Amino acid sequence: MCLHLKIRSVWSLRLEDQQSLLLKLKQTLIFNPASSSKLVWWNSSTNCCSWAGVTCGSSGQVIGLDLSHESISGGIDTSSSLFDLHHLQSLNLAWNKFNGSRIPSGLDKLANLRHLNLSNSEFAGQIPAEISSLTRLVSLDISISWELYFIYAYPILKLENPNLSMLVRNLTRLTELHLEGTNASAQGHDWCRVLSLLPRLRVLNLANCLLTGPIDSSLAKSTFLSVFHLNGNNLSAPVPEFFGNFSNLTSLDLMDCGLYGNFPAKVFQLPTLQSLDISSNPLLRGTLPEFPENGSLQTLVLSSTNFSGTIPDSIGNLKVLSRIDLSFCKFRGSIPDTTAKLLQLVSLDFSYNGFSGPIPSFSLAKNISELNLANNQLTGSILSTDWSALSKLVSIDLHNNSLNGTLPTSLFGMPSLQRIKLNQNQFSGGLNVPSELASVLRTLDLEGNKLVGPFPEIVFQLQSLKILVLSYNNFSGPVKLSSFQPLRNLSTLDLSYNSLLVNATGIDPALFPQISALNLASCKLTGFPDFLKKQSQLCNLDLSANQIDGEIPSWIWNSTFLSHLNLSHNFLVNLQDPKRGPISAQYLSLLDLRGNKLQGQLPNLPPSATYVDFSSNKFSSVIPVNIGDYLEFAYFLSLSNNNIHGSIPKSICNGTYLHVLDLSNNSIGGIVPQCLTRMKSLGVLSLSENRLNGSISDSFSSNCAVQTLDLNGNQIGGKIPRSLANCQNLMVFDIGKNEINDTFPCHLKNISSLRVLILRSNYFYGRIDCPNDNYSWPILQIVDLASNHFSGELPQQCLRTWKAMIDNEDELQNLRFKIFDLDPFYYQNAIMVTMKSVETRLAKILTIFTSIDLSCNNFVGKLPEVIGEFKALHILNLSHNSLTGLIPSSIGNLRQLESLDLSSNNLSGKIPQQLSNLNFLEVLNLSDNQLEGMIPTGNQLQTFSEDSFIGNKGLCGVPLKENCRPNTQPSHEGNNSDHGTNINWNLLSVEVGFVFGLAIVILPLMFWKRWRIWYYKHVDSVLFGLLPQLSQTSRIHGRRALRTHRRRN
Repeated sequence: MCLHLKIRSVWSLRLEDQQSLLLKLKQTLIFNPASSSKLVWWNSSTNCCSWAGVTCGSSGQVIGLDLSHESISGGIDTSSSLFDLHHLQSLNLAWNKFNGSRIPSGLDKLANLRHLNLSNSEFAGQIPAEISSLTRLVSLDISISWELYFIYAYPILKLENPNLSMLVRNLTRLTELHLEGTNASAQGHDWCRVLSLLPRLRVLNLANCLLTGPIDSSLAKSTFLSVFHLNGNNLSAPVPEFFGNFSNLTSLDLMDCGLYGNFPAKVFQLPTLQSLDISSNPLLRGTLPEFPENGSLQTLVLSSTNFSGTIPDSIGNLKVLSRIDLSFCKFRGSIPDTTAKLLQLVSLDFSYNGFSGPIPSFSLAKNISELNLANNQLTGSILSTDWSALSKLVSIDLHNNSLNGTLPTSLFGMPSLQRIKLNQNQFSGGLNVPSELASVLRTLDLEGNKLVGPFPEIVFQLQSLKILVLSYNNFSGPVKLSSFQPLRNLSTLDLSYNSLLVNATGIDPALFPQISALNLASCKLTGFPDFLKKQSQLCNLDLSANQIDGEIPSWIWNSTFLSHLNLSHNFLVNLQDPKRGPISAQYLSLLDLRGNKLQGQLPNLPPSATYVDFSSNKFSSVIPVNIGDYLEFAYFLSLSNNNIHGSIPKSICNGTYLHVLDLSNNSIGGIVPQCLTRMKSLGVLSLSENRLNGSISDSFSSNCAVQTLDLNGNQIGGKIPRSLANCQNLMVFDIGKNEINDTFPCHLKNISSLRVLILRSNYFYGRIDCPNDNYSWPILQIVDLASNHFSGELPQQCLRTWKAMIDNEDELQNLRFKIFDLDPFYYQNAIMVTMKSVETRLAKILTIFTSIDLSCNNFVGKLPEVIGEFKALHILNLSHNSLTGLIPSSIGNLRQLESLDLSSNNLSGKIPQQLSNLNFLEVLNLSDNQLEGMIPTGNQLQTFSEDSFIGNKGLCGVPLKENCRPNTQPSHEGNNSDHGTNINWNLLSVEVGFVFGLAIVILPLMFWKRWRIWYYKHVDSVLFGLLPQLSQTSRIHGRRALRTHRRRN
């Protein structure tokens, strides 16, 4: 009994001692009582072992102290009573606010510590060396979360002295080490070898620690690792194969590590692996392997890598998979139907890949909240999924595919759905929605489909709606903007490019929601809506392609936050700006006024302008001398198609960020400022159709960025600058219709990106082959050297390097210059070409369009045989030269050819029969040569007029008036003469052709039912074209026949 009382007395004394230390600690700590859930309740009236955050051992000693989330901002120094709690085994100070103070150095006094957590408490500076003496530590957490790391933008804790090696070399009992967000700054072989000396390590988090690679092989010893996070370090290394041997691994995070090479497929098949994130490694390659049965993967994130191939059907084996993100990769093929087996899915993101085919059913994924299949090549309808069964779905994004069919009604009535993005597809029909809509819907984007019908007024019931985009559809009828007044949360409204008649009158400005983006392009507006005056939050305003006339009101320029303004393609005549100073909108970055009738003096630009387009107006002033003062942030400036005169001010070069400068089609004179050619950012310089003179300065910078240089239609002389060869990204070079006196620009021969070369109507001379002929313009598609003084033979070796003429593998695209990386703004390249004997402006240069025009020069010799290999060529003009010899029969191989002009040369021999194979040929001119013999018969050649063949004294036959002699024959194989018995080929061809043609038609009509149906159908269509009155009768009979057929079935 006495012993028991003595033990109890000792326990009470210890407890009182411990309680006194804790109360003393509370008094010294600086914290916010209003935010405290633990310290605020500590008092002497209760046993300290019952206090929140305090854990006592069996002997009454405090062994655990959890003061996390207590808003502590100070009060711990080396003299703190905290360090007198010598029996403490666990200390947690996480998520406090020490505001950049250092970690206290008295921690070494707590020799019994096994668990230390100082994470996310805003400590800063060097991590103290005393921690390395805590040899009993099992877990150490000094990490900084991504949220705090992002706020500070750099690691606020560092490991320099001690470094990582010195910190952990004595901590051999560690099973968990969390250093996320600290500055460890170690190379691969150092940190890997140090960590390999911690044999018990199970959890390792070194994310965002400024570590570098490569990953050393010594790390292969860490086979007990269960959680391994290295994300956010610049390792710049491949992933070692031994990662596939970490048989205990449950979580691997290598996001954004600069990894490259092939990712080990064995890692995917680790039976314990639950979470894998290797995203944001764009050079990391790999494919998805076959997944084993009952895999443990719950999270799989491969986004923004170079993974490719198809998804295996065995993806369905991942029964517990809840999140899969394959976005921004290079996967292709169909999405397997086995994804329907992923019953635990919460989030699926396959966006920005090359998936094709239909969307499989997700009806069984009852827990799915996010479904993103955007930017693929998916087809078919979306009706295979029972959307009403997905009650937890929050977001569905299928935009930019080729999906079609009608929109399921149930999609719009789902209780949790907040975001619907189905834009840029081919959905059709009306917008049929249930009477009770999803009340939480915030985003509805149906832009760019084929939806029809009146405006769906039921959207006015969507009280939570923030973003409504219905542009580029076929909705029709009237819409009152006042109907949107009840939608108080609406911030973005886009009704552009439908057939809507928008009524912007009768709106109470005080009741209309504060809109940040309003797009009403092509909505038949005739004036500026008055309610806009009170829209204080307006950022984007698009009223383009309407019928607004008169002046631009001054209140627009006073909109505080206006950043994008598009008033293009209206009938505006003036800017209501009496001060004639700079446009005052402080944040206005995009201003598009093109295609109006604005006149008079050019206004000064807004101070924050990045994109300004004043083209196709009637401005008639000079360019302001100080225009450069307003181009500090400008990327795009177009003043084309006006009546601007004067010269180009040198201050324009102050726009050091200018990517596009277009001053074409004006009356600007003077010289091209030398500083323009020195600009390092300029990608497009278009000064065509002006009155510029002088020469082009030979001062293109060594890192020239020019892709389009268009100086066509000026009076520029001199030579082509040799420094233009520095512009290695040059795609379009047009200096036609000037006074250049130079030889062929062989100094550009190493610019492999060149697509368009126009030297037309200058004073170029000499041969067009270059010394050594080792250059290549593999994607050159338009060549116009016409109306110069070039001479010599056409160089076969040179022409053979024009690969795009031989086999153009480009997809159907427009040749354009991308202005911004993030925003969809492009400069559309346009050039003048002589096409089918008519000078035509190509407003869009298709990458598949090819043309060669060498006319009006002094070329001699034979036509090179290589021309017969230009199977992708559309236009060929070699007229008005001194070419001799035969027309190669291989020209008949140019099946894409639409225009062929070989006139006014000295070509001889017969016209090859193979020319009749050119089914797309619309223009043919072989006149004024020395051709002879019969014009070949065929599908095309007899359709051309006599003008195509005149001036060849030896030619005969249709369409010429000269009849051929009985023994005259067309050429079949080249122009070789035939010998032997003379046959009247005209009569024989008619007889054989009649019999053979009759057999081709009659026999299938007798024995082949499908042919018979096709034949009669097309004969009917021809008859209806010739005799329209038959059409109505046929429709009547057709309807009767259809009804009869239905009755029979």
